[in-house]
Amino acid sequence: MNTPTPNRRSPAVTALLFAIFALLLLRLFRPRPPGGTERVPAPAPAVAQETEGTPPAARPAFTPTAEERSTIALFSRVSPSVVAVANKALIRGGGWFGGLQVYEVPQGAGSGFVWDRQGHIISNYHVVHEADALTVTFPDGTTFDARLVGIAPDQDLAVLKVDAPPERLFPIRPSTSRDLQVGQAVLAIGNPFGLDTTLTVGIVSALGRTITAMTGRRINEVIQTDAAINPGNSGGPLLNSAGELIGVTTAILSPSGAYAGIGFAVPVDTVSRIVPQLIEKGRITRAGLGIQILPDHITRRAGVTGAAVYAVLPRSPAAEAGIVGVSQTFRGILLGDVITAVNGRPVADVESYHILFDTLQPGQTVTVTLQRGDKIRTVSARLIALE
Repeated sequence: MNTPTPNRRSPAVTALLFAIFALLLLRLFRPRPPGGTERVPAPAPAVAQETEGTPPAARPAFTPTAEERSTIALFSRVSPSVVAVANKALIRGGGWFGGLQVYEVPQGAGSGFVWDRQGHIISNYHVVHEADALTVTFPDGTTFDARLVGIAPDQDLAVLKVDAPPERLFPIRPSTSRDLQVGQAVLAIGNPFGLDTTLTVGIVSALGRTITAMTGRRINEVIQTDAAINPGNSGGPLLNSAGELIGVTTAILSPSGAYAGIGFAVPVDTVSRIVPQLIEKGRITRAGLGIQILPDHITRRAGVTGAAVYAVLPRSPAAEAGIVGVSQTFRGILLGDVITAVNGRPVADVESYHILFDTLQPGQTVTVTLQRGDKIRTVSARLIALE
């Protein structure tokens, strides 16, 4: 009887079975994601996304709007005309023999702008006040010594002059301020806090404002704007959207002394009237009748409204028109004529009288309404220049 021999597997079959068993064990003990479901890899995006390493050249170029392009072009064109004005004082140093060394020390700074190719620079009077030396620095860093040509303290304006080559002087074209409208776009360029050639943008917030100059006189028809104006902007240009001059920035209204949303500018109509006189004579020639006015407190005490005439200069237009000042009687001082209107515009006090005459020129003929006692009459007079 034959005994059957054992069935032996080939080594290849044994290796295959071992591999299948190992794969089953790996699948059984492989970690699974929360929830028990197997994660399926997301398909690769069809378009490669931009990463931090993407070079700038591969990104889309920014395109400014039409309004932005206009502002950029305006700043590029006008900013070379705007300068920094430094006000320096001379002080004598200490030491032996009372101090023989003299030093220049800064005592103020502001802005200015080119008026013409002769080198005249416009700024504020309060920027150059009590200066022993003045320098003007252009945006490219070039600095020139400046001399004071003329001042108008009551209007807070000053004219300086630098000996700069005409080809590097770019005057700002003046516009008018009489037809400005609230809401109109404006731009200011200056040097706030010493930060040179700074542009701010805003609107005309109000018109016809009144501010007080260093002399105590009121500046009238002032432009109010919300374009940011800070210390150092004073004397810089206020521009319309065409890059034309409409005012000279002069003051801010702020409890902290920094920008608070309200800034002021002397209107360009005032600037255009005064600057030529400052360049020619160094001072303003006022138009007048040739009279002296009583102080307001005396006029009010007499119960009168207007500008009371104190005295009339001989051979003046007022004398020729028969205007009479105060007179002395045995009962005391007797009022003469009181000016109540000029060219139909009412005169309430001395300040309003000066405001009206600030807009007039020598040689003009005006109509003056006078009150003397209960009588009212009107006379005409040709204005003369008052020094």
